[in-house]
Amino acid sequence: MGGGDWSHLRDDEDGLTAVIEFLSAFTLFLMILTAFMSLAQLEMGSNDTEIDQVDQAVVSGLDRLTSSSGWFVPSDGDDGYDYSNSTEDWHLQSAEVLEKGRVQTGLMSNNQLDMSRVSALSNVTLAGFSQGLGLDEDLTAFLRISIYASDDEDRIGLNLFEGGANLNIARMASTASSTVRMGSELVLITLEVHDSSRTNENLILTEVMARPISGGPEWIEVYNDNAFATSLYGWSFNTSSGSTSNEVLLQQGVISGHSVAIFTGSLSSQEQGNASQMFDLGQYGLLGTGSMNLLDDGAGTVELRFTRPGQINPITFAKAEWGGQTGLLMNLNQVIVWEGGSTMSSTSWAVQSDATPGDVFFEPSNAS
Repeated sequence: MGGGDWSHLRDDEDGLTAVIEFLSAFTLFLMILTAFMSLAQLEMGSNDTEIDQVDQAVVSGLDRLTSSSGWFVPSDGDDGYDYSNSTEDWHLQSAEVLEKGRVQTGLMSNNQLDMSRVSALSNVTLAGFSQGLGLDEDLTAFLRISIYASDDEDRIGLNLFEGGANLNIARMASTASSTVRMGSELVLITLEVHDSSRTNENLILTEVMARPISGGPEWIEVYNDNAFATSLYGWSFNTSSGSTSNEVLLQQGVISGHSVAIFTGSLSSQEQGNASQMFDLGQYGLLGTGSMNLLDDGAGTVELRFTRPGQINPITFAKAEWGGQTGLLMNLNQVIVWEGGSTMSSTSWAVQSDATPGDVFFEPSNAS
């Protein structure tokens, strides 16, 4: 082998050594960089397991809303479910039936947003909606559905549905959005998942009949100012006059979202009007009918209360009071009607000659 060959060999060895040294240095650099990034992530808190779970929950929940028509499994009458009668037509079920079963509120039909399913969300409680999205028990949701693009400019930004738990008291939250088609329009669906409460506490007393005519029933009108349905479990009525009082704690029942319910002394003789649901309180001796007069004609109070989970003492959310110092004196077949404002003040009420069971005359809020 000549001297030139040895020279080339030494050059090759020197080049190989340089490559090995470079790769070693680069590997060390990557190790240092990885360690630095891991430390930075730890200090910045981006590895928060709870937040990661909320992020995953909102993505999964939005997918359930926008990828299928959903489903409903009815109750078997006991503590289980009748899977043999499950159906995709959850939107055709009543609020009472949905409350007792298990529902996943898919909103799509034929790859488009189905407005009949959007409307049917008012028959689903917030707890049932959250459960159907697969959320853990300590998580809840807020849903907004609005027109994103339309040939009719007046419809852009129109809310088709808006409701859910109050985000203001949440400790952690995550939001996801998706655009879907509805005919020639594009609709934006935004889901927020957070750790607020699933309970709805926005039922309003709106009208009270204490002096019915012709042997009719006494009745109380309640408006559900929530977009989702509200379970009556935990709600109660307290009636009082002078030193006497009576209270009924409701164990079942549901009021559809943004709708009216009538609580009456007699279902058979009660005028329903536009009320979505009616409930019999005559069986509990709270409201009377015919010659049985259980609400004091001259002076009395009706309170709507709610006992929060894990608590004993109820909270009064609305009060209707007449007679005494209120100046609200009812004649035969007159009612007192809530006119807006504080639900606890007698100045928010007025005597009205024409009873309107099932009808309210104010704009609903977006509370849920």
